[in-house]
Amino acid sequence: MTRLFNDPADFRTEFLRGLVAANPALIQGVPGGAGVASIDAPTPGQVGVVIGGGSGHYPAFAGLVGPGLCHGAVVGEIFTSPSARAVTDLIEATDSGHGVVLMFGNYSGDVMHFGLAAQAARREGRDVRIVLVTDDIASAKPEAWESRRGVAGGFYVFSAAAAAARAGLPIAEVEAVAQRVNARVHTLGIAFGGCTFPGAQRPLFEVPDSQIALGLGIHGEPGIEMVPTMPAAEAAELLLDRLLAERPADAMRVRVLVNGLGATKYEELFVLTGALVGLLQDRGCEVVETGVGEFVTSLDMAGCSVTLCWTTPELDALLAAPATAPALVRVGGSPTAAPDMESVNRRLAPREPAQPVTVDQDLAAATAVALLSRASDAIGRAVDELGRLDSVAGDGDHGLGMSRGFGAAVEAARRSGPGLADVLAAAGEAFADHSGGASGALWGAGLAAAGHSVGLGESPGSAAAAAVSAVADLGRAAPGDKTVLDALIPFAEVLTAELAEGSALSQAWTRAAAAAQRAAESTSAMASRRGRAAVHAEASIGTPDPGCVSFAIAAQAVAGALVDPEGSTP
Repeated sequence: MTRLFNDPADFRTEFLRGLVAANPALIQGVPGGAGVASIDAPTPGQVGVVIGGGSGHYPAFAGLVGPGLCHGAVVGEIFTSPSARAVTDLIEATDSGHGVVLMFGNYSGDVMHFGLAAQAARREGRDVRIVLVTDDIASAKPEAWESRRGVAGGFYVFSAAAAAARAGLPIAEVEAVAQRVNARVHTLGIAFGGCTFPGAQRPLFEVPDSQIALGLGIHGEPGIEMVPTMPAAEAAELLLDRLLAERPADAMRVRVLVNGLGATKYEELFVLTGALVGLLQDRGCEVVETGVGEFVTSLDMAGCSVTLCWTTPELDALLAAPATAPALVRVGGSPTAAPDMESVNRRLAPREPAQPVTVDQDLAAATAVALLSRASDAIGRAVDELGRLDSVAGDGDHGLGMSRGFGAAVEAARRSGPGLADVLAAAGEAFADHSGGASGALWGAGLAAAGHSVGLGESPGSAAAAAVSAVADLGRAAPGDKTVLDALIPFAEVLTAELAEGSALSQAWTRAAAAAQRAAESTSAMASRRGRAAVHAEASIGTPDPGCVSFAIAAQAVAGALVDPEGSTP
């Protein structure tokens, strides 16, 4: 939902005013407030390049204006074509006497208003050309490509035409460059949720949680097809298969643009990008360059689009030209080719031990590996709930972190040995290395301390006490601070007492795990006093501590395995 606005009717005007105020060295306002012009427009000896469309799409269109890039952008109301009068103002502000090329998406309102302005300008003796951007493959079949809409692929069309104009090429050649790039650009997008206008209470459309809208439009159109939700790698393959069907027969060199539509963040886009580049290389394509970020948005729409621009060395020279605009700084020179993804994957592979070996483990070590695996499975089933608990006063990542930590700990434990101390030490190091955050460090310290205690020949009770001491020292926490200690301490105390009374390990562990679960539940009444959750201490009251809950889940899973080694984890 759009929240920062005054009168929704003034949103476009106030957005442009702030944009100019933030970038006075790059852009200037134009008479009538129709849009923005480059600080150096009109530029003597150059064809003017003007782009435009409705607002709500920043950085398209006003963010792509400045020295080295477009000369001007005309901006209408949200998702609405600018008026012919507004387009005329931009033509007059950017024409140095060598003509103006107008470029915009192929939408009926834009076609009519830009067309009217071009006709009026021609009557005054100006040379004005129009190039429509038609990259959206979801909006029409290939044989009807001239009817397609323009979406994120306009970035390449605008960039190449602006570079040609800045190089001093005549208007016919600037127009031809834009048309050539447009013919070699294709885009397809997906949406997870609709966008909401300033002042509106509901999004323009909604997408069910279990589905993805394929082929969305940047004006709030929900797409042409609903498909089930899928991992990023599968989404990359779905998008790429359809885009590659449009590849020109002679094309091998490709630029990739992964565009966020407003609410999908960079980390997600990078996940998709890695999958896309790898798939393109697998299919024999030369990935010249990738662009990742927001290029054409749709207010706060949750979704993204992928654009393929099939280039040649000549077009690459234009697309790599230096440019400076509010949303783009390009220093120029040859593009940096995408690295081979096999090499990237090798460099980013999890670090292996210096001498990775698989050894025969003694019975205690092998049992510990099996117990860690059962705990890992239990944590994996609780990821979403642990994340929900953590989101009340934290950042919501506890479940994922614990799952990563346990998974890495199990794999490291399987490779280690031969004794129990070796297994616990390896598991602790891997847990801390892969889980991340405070919980990962605490679990790593606790497992390592328990391993050291076992290595000295001490009892399981003493090992649990060593883990408590290590966690308390590292976390600088005390009982009642609402941390994992509030479940770990009762667990260690009951385990030690039961073993001292002669109970079997399975019985002692079961009772200790029950104590940990009761303690975890009781933390609901506490306010967090340590870590990030302490900032929202009052908000944490009423919700159990996620660290205590995850410890109790793991302890219960181990108890179940000790009692019933062949059964499923309770």
